[in-house]
Amino acid sequence: MPENNRFRIFFIFLFLFLLLTAANVVHAADYIVDLYFFHGNGCPHCAEEKIFLDAMAEKYGDQFVVHGYELWDHPENAPILESFAAAFEFEPSGIPVTFIGNQYWVGFNEEKKAEIEAAIAKGFAEGVVDAQQIVDGVETVTPAVMEKETKITVPLIGQVDLSQQSLLVSTIIIGLVDGVNPCSLWVLTMLLAMIVHTNSRKKMVIIGLVFLSVSAAVYALFISGVFTLLSYISYMQWIQVAVAILTLILGAINLKDYFFYKEGVTLTIADDKKPGLYQKIRNVMNKSENLWAMIGATIVLALGVSLVEFSCTAAFPVVWSNLLVSNDASQSTFILLLLLYMLIYQLDELVIFGFALITMKSSRMQEKHGQILKLFSGCLMVILSLAMLINPAMMNNLSSTLLVFGTALLVTLVIYLLSDKILPKFGINIGHNRVKPAAKSKPHNKRKSN
Repeated sequence: MPENNRFRIFFIFLFLFLLLTAANVVHAADYIVDLYFFHGNGCPHCAEEKIFLDAMAEKYGDQFVVHGYELWDHPENAPILESFAAAFEFEPSGIPVTFIGNQYWVGFNEEKKAEIEAAIAKGFAEGVVDAQQIVDGVETVTPAVMEKETKITVPLIGQVDLSQQSLLVSTIIIGLVDGVNPCSLWVLTMLLAMIVHTNSRKKMVIIGLVFLSVSAAVYALFISGVFTLLSYISYMQWIQVAVAILTLILGAINLKDYFFYKEGVTLTIADDKKPGLYQKIRNVMNKSENLWAMIGATIVLALGVSLVEFSCTAAFPVVWSNLLVSNDASQSTFILLLLLYMLIYQLDELVIFGFALITMKSSRMQEKHGQILKLFSGCLMVILSLAMLINPAMMNNLSSTLLVFGTALLVTLVIYLLSDKILPKFGINIGHNRVKPAAKSKPHNKRKSN
C-alpha cells in the first residue's frame, strides 16, 4: 500500500475518533439536572441547603435547574409537595424536602448534603429523569439502591433505617438510663412491698401490669406531645438552643442531687407529696378483695404517680425529642423509636416486678442508690445538651454518638471513684458519703429553784 494512502486512512480514522468523542462530550454536556426544593422561610435547615444549592448552581451553571417552592408563606404550594410525596409513596414529616430523579431527601445535614451532591454529579455524568415526569406518570419510580441498603426489618420493632442507626443507639441508651431513674423505681418498689404482703400472685400480676401499662401509656403520650411541639417550632433555631440550655440546667440539677441530695432545687419527688402516694397505695390494698375496684384504684394511682413524677422524669424525653427533631427524624421513625424507647424504659421495672413475682419478696430503694443514678443521668444529660449546643449533627453519626455516651460514662466513673473510693481515704466525704449536719435543737430554759 502506498505511503500516502496509509496517511490518508490514519487521518480518516483519527477524524472519526475525534468526531465520536466530541459527540459524546456534547451529549454529556447536554444533560440537565432538575432539582425540586420544598422549603420554608425561617427554617434553619432550609437556609443551609439553599446556600449549598446556590453553590451547586454556580458550579454547574444553567444546566442545573432548581425548582424552588416556599411553603410557609405560600400555602398554595403545599398541594405540589403532596403530589410529589404521593408519587414517591411517602409522607413528608418536615422540611426541607428535595427531589432529584428517583430519589428524595427529607431534612438536611452533612450526610444528606453529600448524598445530594453525589446525585447531582451522577446526573451530569449519566443523565437523570426529571422528577416531575414521575409525578405526571410519564416515568415510574425506581427506588435508588442506597435506599434499599439502608433499611432492615427488626423483629418486634419493624423496619429500621440504618442511615439513622446513631438515633437507634441513642434511643437505647437514653431509654435505659431514663428507666432507672430513682423516682419511678421508688414508687414501684413501695407498691411491690405492700402487694407482697397479700401473698397473692394473682393480685400482684393484676396490680403490677395495670400500674406499669398505665404509667407507660401516660409517659408515651407525654413524649409524643413533646416531639410534636418541637417538630412544629423546630424551624426557629433559638427554640432548639433554648431546649438544649434547659436540659443542660436540668442535668446540672441532677448532678447537684448527687452531692447535695434533696437540698435546694431538686428533681426528686417532694417529701410533702409522699403521704398522698402512700394513701393511694393503701387505697389499692383496701380494695384488693374487689377485682374491678382494685383495677380502678391502681389506674388512679398510676395517673397520680405519673403527674407527680413529671418533675423528676421529664428531662430525658425532652433531650431525646430534641435530638430526633434536630436530626430530621420522620414520623414513622419516631413511632418505631418511641416503641423501642418505651420497651427499654420499662425493662428494669419489668425485671424488678418479675423478681418480686417469683420470690414474693421486695426491697425498697435506698437513698445512696438514688444518688448514684442521679450522678449518671446528670452527666449524660449535661454532655448530651452540650453536644446539641455545639453541633447537633454529630449525633447523626454512630461513632460520634458512641463517643458522647462513652464520655458521659467515663465522667460518671471518675466522679464516683473520686467521691466514693479516693477522697474518703483523705477524710473528704462528698456525694452519698457526705455526713449531713445534724439539726440544731432549741435550748431548753431551766427553771431556777428557789
